[in-house]
Amino acid sequence: MKKYIIQSIRLTLVLIVLLCIIYPISIALAGKLSSGKGDGEKIAKNGKTIGYALLGQSFTKPEYFWGRPSAVAYNAAGSAGSNKGPSNPDYLKEVQSRIDTLLKYNPGLKKSDIPADMVTASGSGLDPNISEQGAAIQIARVAKARKINEEKVKELVAMNTLKPLLGLFGLSSVNVLKLNVALDNL
Repeated sequence: MKKYIIQSIRLTLVLIVLLCIIYPISIALAGKLSSGKGDGEKIAKNGKTIGYALLGQSFTKPEYFWGRPSAVAYNAAGSAGSNKGPSNPDYLKEVQSRIDTLLKYNPGLKKSDIPADMVTASGSGLDPNISEQGAAIQIARVAKARKINEEKVKELVAMNTLKPLLGLFGLSSVNVLKLNVALDNL
C-alpha cells in the first residue's frame, strides 16, 4: 500500500508541475508571440481603441453593417448562448422579431434570403463575424444610408471577407467591426 501512495504522490507532483506551471507559461509565451501580444487584436480608429477583432459589438444604425445578434448583449464578461431550443415559443418570437427588423430596414429583402446567422445568436453571444450572405443583404441599405455607390460598398465587403482556412475549413465570413471602420474611413 505504501508503494501506491508514493506513486500517487509522485504522479500528483508531476502533474502539478506540468499542468500548473509548464502549460500556463507555454500558453502565455505563445500569446506574447502572437500579433496582439496576448492582449487580442485591437481595432483602433483615430488612434483610439474602439474594440477587438474577436469580440462582436452592437451596430444598429442603418449606415453600418449589423452583426450577429447576441444572447448576452455583447457582454464579454458573461459569454454564453441563449440555451433556448427551436421549439421554445420565446425563442421563436425573438427570431421573428429579428427577421421583421431586417425586413423593415432592408426593403426588397425576402425572408428566404436572410441567412440564419443574422437572426440567431452564436454559442458565445460574442461572434464578431457574419457570413458573406449576411453582409450582402445589407449592402443596399448601407450604401443608401451613406449616399455612396453600391459597387463601392460591395468592393469594401469583398476586401474584408475572410476566406476559409486553406480554402477548405469553415465558411467565408466578414468581420463586422473591421468592415464598419473601413466604411468610416471612406
